[in-house]
Amino acid sequence: MIVVMAAHATELQIQDVEKRIQDWGYGVHPIYGSERTVIGAVGVPEADKARYMESLESLPYVEQVIAILRPYKFASRDYRAENTDIDVKGVLIGGNQIAMMAGPCTVETYEQTWESAKACKEAGATILRGGAYKPSTSPYSFHGLGVEGLKILKDIGDKLDMRVITEVMDLRNVELVCEYADILQIGTRNMQNYDLLREVGKVKTPVMLKRGMSSKIEEWLQAAEYILLGGNPNVMLCERGIRTFETITRNTLDLSAVPAVKELTHLPVIVDPSQGTGKRSLVMALTKAAVAVGADGLIIEVHPHPEQAIKDGAQSLTCENFTQLMRELKPVAEAIGRSL
Repeated sequence: MIVVMAAHATELQIQDVEKRIQDWGYGVHPIYGSERTVIGAVGVPEADKARYMESLESLPYVEQVIAILRPYKFASRDYRAENTDIDVKGVLIGGNQIAMMAGPCTVETYEQTWESAKACKEAGATILRGGAYKPSTSPYSFHGLGVEGLKILKDIGDKLDMRVITEVMDLRNVELVCEYADILQIGTRNMQNYDLLREVGKVKTPVMLKRGMSSKIEEWLQAAEYILLGGNPNVMLCERGIRTFETITRNTLDLSAVPAVKELTHLPVIVDPSQGTGKRSLVMALTKAAVAVGADGLIIEVHPHPEQAIKDGAQSLTCENFTQLMRELKPVAEAIGRSL
């Protein structure tokens, strides 16, 4: 349930409500706003909820108590009506400005990553994407440079004043990746790796949670709940395409999920048109469509020489493509009252 404190509630009265809730066996998760405090409470059986709600509503310094029936409580708009904005060292995700994350799918060499990052930065991207650890269906594929790749990303990010997003795959590496990255990416194959979700919930580094390739929206939001429940409020969701019967595209990019999810949650929503289509020729059109339906950011693969890429060259834009995309994207964003 959600307890909305009255605007005039004092700190002692807020503490009183928190103590009552804890004494009943709830876990307490407060949001201290500028005008009022909202307290999220989870953990008590449904049979006890009605009498506890009635008891709290009788207090003069409690404005309202709301029962949450959704299986994801802290990700729900019932818990937080206003959108969550995530500040990544000065770069805001979720605000009026659309966040652009771009760079190579895989960190191959320093020179390749630098060339891609520099072009993306000059075109207007503020966040550098790149894979130091790469999941792959085949055990014989390239699986990334590991720590060396992390060092390359951080060095280039620092030099270009870009924030860094990279994937973490192993819960044993979470602290290590946090040393180099500003955003932790949870890939589609790990969306329901609950041990990993719990681990990234223990840190404050922002997390981008990609939708599982065969996951329903409710399952996706419940996965986000694991991270939020762990204490990390800095979660963003990423629609990256789902697996359907269609074979023309690598995945089916479900752009309807963007406005649908925004009705259900306060978390920012990012779209990945590169993984979502698997085809360079489709990325630019679907990036514009993603902005039009309300995406808070895009994550796009850019390679200086896609024909030489170790992984996913077919879906990577060239540096020139990305520059052109940013030019064409600006009027789309402005048409819906947003900016790049």
